[in-house]
Amino acid sequence: MADDVRYEVHDEVAWLTIDRPEARNALSRSVREGLWEGFRAFVGDDTAGVLVLTGAGDAAFCAGGDLKEMAEQALEVPPPDFVPLPGRNIDVPKPTIAAVNGVALAGGFALAQYCDLCIASTTARFGVTEARVGRGSPWATPLPWLIPPRVALELQVTAEPVDAVRAHQLGLVNRVVAPDDLRPAAQAMARTILANAPLSVRAAKRTVYLAAAALYGEVQDEADAIWEPVYRSADAQEGPAAFRAKRPPRWQGR
Repeated sequence: MADDVRYEVHDEVAWLTIDRPEARNALSRSVREGLWEGFRAFVGDDTAGVLVLTGAGDAAFCAGGDLKEMAEQALEVPPPDFVPLPGRNIDVPKPTIAAVNGVALAGGFALAQYCDLCIASTTARFGVTEARVGRGSPWATPLPWLIPPRVALELQVTAEPVDAVRAHQLGLVNRVVAPDDLRPAAQAMARTILANAPLSVRAAKRTVYLAAAALYGEVQDEADAIWEPVYRSADAQEGPAAFRAKRPPRWQGR
């Protein structure tokens, strides 16, 4: 495993932890590679039946892409395997739970969204913040399936995060708990799932996503096409560059 990601199994529950708290668990190359290794390890791990994804520290589950790294690399369109998103670019038949501590922004929100269930600390905040830095969010295509479309649109065009209570009211989060209770609550939910027949659990997961198959399958390619010119724009380079230089971005609309 990469140094920035830890994979551990406790009582048949796999814990995949982004361990880069000094950078708010941002998705550096090392983190992304570690997440791929972790999800693949879980899929092939017969000793673990449920995976919990979380971030180290109290401030952030994951603050999204590493903008400094993006600026250095002049990243345009992220490759399809940029970050593992269960159900989109990696098949994970067993249940996954996001245990969100602190902010889950941009790519961090994507990771929480693509987990099957979500438990949030009262400190959690969820935001589609790509518009602030001129980047793209085709990963948010399934969001209107999870929450009301107008709220999904508001999140994307305002780039303003919502707190854990609001996220729970919207149905994005299954449970909200005190910060100290986050890990025990996620472990308890995982153990409750593990007490059930595994074939029934996996079939239930497939059935729920079957209802969203049209959304996932038919519009994802079109969403990628909509966002490609955004990724290739001058503004998409300006946002990370401004972040690295610690100055306001100067948008050109091209």
